Amino acid sequence: MLEVNIIGLDLAKNVFQAHGADASGIALFRKKLRRDQVLRFLAERPTCTVAMEACASSHYWAREISGLGHSVRLIAPGYVKPFVKRQKNDAADAEAICEAAQRPTMRFVAVKSEEQQAAAIVFRVRDLVVRQRTQTINAIRGHLAEFGMVAAQGLFHVAKLLAAIEDKGSAVPEVARSILRLLVEQLRSLDERMALLDREIARRAKEDTEARRLMTIPGIGPITATALAALAPSAQTFKRGRDFAAWLGLTPLQRSTGGKQKLGETSRMGERPLRRLLIIGASAAVRWAMRKGKSADPWLMRILGRKPPMLVIVALANKTARIVWALMAKGGTYRAPAVAG
Repeated sequence: MLEVNIIGLDLAKNVFQAHGADASGIALFRKKLRRDQVLRFLAERPTCTVAMEACASSHYWAREISGLGHSVRLIAPGYVKPFVKRQKNDAADAEAICEAAQRPTMRFVAVKSEEQQAAAIVFRVRDLVVRQRTQTINAIRGHLAEFGMVAAQGLFHVAKLLAAIEDKGSAVPEVARSILRLLVEQLRSLDERMALLDREIARRAKEDTEARRLMTIPGIGPITATALAALAPSAQTFKRGRDFAAWLGLTPLQRSTGGKQKLGETSRMGERPLRRLLIIGASAAVRWAMRKGKSADPWLMRILGRKPPMLVIVALANKTARIVWALMAKGGTYRAPAVAG
């Protein structure tokens, strides 16, 4: 009797699909499982490898299945897609997961603990609140523009529009004023939630030793440092800083052929919130250097003289990511490069 070596499990809300194969990849079974049947089914199977696509619930299932004695492998969905044959359905997905996990060069996603996922929630919620605040501000701008009232870009200038809504002598019709006040109240509520989340992140930054070390890097504040400590995988996952920067999506796409090197825009893969935070920090550093005409980093001033600002921002974010990896992997704090006198 052939022994099941690997099971590809296609996750879902209610109905899961399992595909079992032996060491040579020959299919041994295909089975649909309801949610409450998954763990019971796997508990009855001999110890083997269970592969799943990395998604919102995959880390929970990975922890539960590991508790049964199985070895769990999580694969990024983009690495599974090439193994799907023609039709897209649950059975084909489970088979593709099974085949992808058997490749010797496949890259796997590290399983997160409950503590890691809990620590990341504050950043997910903050991102949601930021998007809702932006939507609310854009709605206020759009509605008041219909009555000829506009303001410059930026949060600072929104106060002018809010004052126009509150001022009964403004050009805003009374019929619209009462409705627009709902948006004003919503905006103020979102500002209060943002302040609450920022205080929580600042508290965590003070208590976390690794976050305090990361904050010694220029362009990294409490939010970015705490996010890196909570969202980034272990530094030992990557061989070098360039691999970490590539995981963040800060390295260029390669479209090379025939021995000719062709590099495109950044890949934008990996953890989007971390990439955005690093680019925001790099953007602030570049703007300050351009305005003051100097910087503590001589490399930044040299590249600013040759390249456009946006390219410099991404390059600086890439460099910062490599420094972050070095501190996370080897310890210590950041030391600024010596300036030649």
